[in-house]
Amino acid sequence: MKKNLAKVTLAISGMSCAGCVRTVEAALLKTPGVHEATVNLATHEATVSHNPDLCSPSALIESVTRAGYGARDVSDPLRLSEKDDESVRAYRAARRRATTAWALTGPVAILMIVHMLHIVHLPRMDLVETLLALPVLAVAGAHTFRQGVRSAMALRPTMDALVSLGSGAAFLTGPMRLLGVQVDNYAAVAAMIMAFHLTGRCLEAGARGRASQAMRRLLELGVKTARVMRDDREQDVPIDEVVVDDLIVVRPGEKIPTDGMVMSGQSAVDESMATGEPIPVEKSVGDSVIGATLNTTGAITIRATRVGKDTFLAQVARIVRETQGTKVPIQELADRVTGAFVPAILAIALLTFAAWMIFPGPLSAFSVNVAAYLPWGIPQETSPLTRAVFAAVAVLVIACPCAMGLATPTALMAGAAAGAARGILFRNGQAAQALSGVRVACLDKTGTLTCGTPTVIDVVFFAAPPRAALLRCAASVEALSEHPLARAIVAYAAHEGILPVGADHFQAVPGKGASAVVQGHATHVGKLEYLAGLDIDVSAAASALEFHAHAGRTFVTLAIDRQVVAAFIVADPLKETARDAVAALQSMGIEVVMLTGDNARTAQVIAQEAGIARVMADVLPDQKREAVARLQQEFGLAAMVGDGINDAAALAQADAGIAIGAGADIAIESSGITLVSGRLDALVDAVRLSRALLRTIRQNLFWAFGYNLIAVPLAMAGLLHPLVAEAAMALSSINVIANSLRLRRFAP
Repeated sequence: MKKNLAKVTLAISGMSCAGCVRTVEAALLKTPGVHEATVNLATHEATVSHNPDLCSPSALIESVTRAGYGARDVSDPLRLSEKDDESVRAYRAARRRATTAWALTGPVAILMIVHMLHIVHLPRMDLVETLLALPVLAVAGAHTFRQGVRSAMALRPTMDALVSLGSGAAFLTGPMRLLGVQVDNYAAVAAMIMAFHLTGRCLEAGARGRASQAMRRLLELGVKTARVMRDDREQDVPIDEVVVDDLIVVRPGEKIPTDGMVMSGQSAVDESMATGEPIPVEKSVGDSVIGATLNTTGAITIRATRVGKDTFLAQVARIVRETQGTKVPIQELADRVTGAFVPAILAIALLTFAAWMIFPGPLSAFSVNVAAYLPWGIPQETSPLTRAVFAAVAVLVIACPCAMGLATPTALMAGAAAGAARGILFRNGQAAQALSGVRVACLDKTGTLTCGTPTVIDVVFFAAPPRAALLRCAASVEALSEHPLARAIVAYAAHEGILPVGADHFQAVPGKGASAVVQGHATHVGKLEYLAGLDIDVSAAASALEFHAHAGRTFVTLAIDRQVVAAFIVADPLKETARDAVAALQSMGIEVVMLTGDNARTAQVIAQEAGIARVMADVLPDQKREAVARLQQEFGLAAMVGDGINDAAALAQADAGIAIGAGADIAIESSGITLVSGRLDALVDAVRLSRALLRTIRQNLFWAFGYNLIAVPLAMAGLLHPLVAEAAMALSSINVIANSLRLRRFAP
């Protein structure tokens, strides 16, 4: 059932706080066919897993609409643009409402100050303040009142409901005073509360927009057109019209339009956009290239292998968006609190009003003693009703579930974007949190600690003939073989500037060696046993190579005219960053274990080079999962780093499964984290980033909870003016967002 699920991303409009998130999530989960729904307050997006046979995106949109919010399908990341982006539209609408509010509130505030300072005595001041405050609430604040009423009618009151009640109650004191009720006129205060509220919403929307710019900048890296060979000539066509197998010409200084393979030419390509590595990578015929990377030195022709939604850029955009839409386990507490927060605040506000009406004397005596030192407490010499309204309104507008709702998604959004810019792809929030607390890292050997390809690291010569002649003979025979060791020898010779020549009478014995005649010389390349089987004396060579045999290295011997003349020492070398990365992980308190299927002797050699003390060798792929489970019992949270294929079961078992990527191949579904560059030092950066992410989330939650624990009792005691309360509420949300945005400056 689960494997048939489809995933859709909806842009949600009209949300203002964590209460809105719960309302939209509940509406989506009630839709038949929905398996899972996660709504992100920071991105204003919902990620929904559903059965396409039971419900469609249009049905999901209809469910959200019935709940009182807007929705549209934005599942295709390639269609996202600044004009389309929901965060941009939300910011513009919020800015328009805030500007309107202050344009209407300004005259009210000026008149109120003039009247309070007795600069000018204005007749009918109560009527003037009430009439001027009305359009602030009815026009600029209409959206807030509509959303508040909708949420209340759905029995899921939100922050808009609190602000609507607070500003509405303050405004009603104006008509009440005009009707003769003994209460101070707070109509002007109501207008300023709404103006402050809308200003805070505007600032929040702007900050969210800056956080989501990472996705937009990522997509803007792509090119708009490609130079395609069609009808035997070059044609510039829109990137949307490029199809698989198109031949594309890329000149120096141009971006590569799409993922492909080099068919002709040679160049160095700057892949820092994808991998975070600043040094350009040499590319020649047969090498893969990534779309949106920069061709620097030479002209190349590539064959398109992936286009549109299948390209590396589109996959990264999809992963980042899905990651930003997930939740981290630490968010569960905030979700439970915000679920009951608004109803609790409504009850507290009602209790506060009743307490000030029933016990005005004791409460006034307490507040007078404290408020005398505060410029923002309850005004003195006011009626009991005025003080009750003052305190209740302050409680309504000071409470801030928004900060709690934004604490984790804004941090995750900024952290996921920062990681993607450095070749670190977090696939979900759970993996990011788990990585921050790992106590043991299990590293596969081949392709993780080592380069993953056989390489000639040394050549031992036993005879006097010129070095170049010997290498030419070996390369000429091995050029006719497809064996990985043969390719390593040919590559070594090419690096020395020696190219193969023609060879006659080529014969190969699978798994042993090959023979041919090169420029009149009988040439044999292979294992010592292969040469011995040809009655060639290998005793001296075997003795000389004994050291390499004990070191677990592979060697390929060369015999010319029945004489052993050289041996190629072949090994899978340690990655240049591996030793430093292992040391860095150990310094961070993480135990490093090599977990490999290779034999113990080879594994011990590599482990010693890398600085790893604990080795688990001869472990079959299906046994790696059990090994990870044992290490989890011994150490706690465990990370597994592998290639995502043979290590799939172990990656799934680990608390943080980390796949070493290979260029554009990032579709490794068994891992929670992908290191695109394949460099092991990226693992250190991933751990540091995950720890910074969790530290930021904890800071956000601490300040969000702490703010409410301090502010609400002060408001109940009458020690906060509603204007100060509303400004503090807005600042608390902005503080959470600003703290999260610091993650964008994460430096590897």
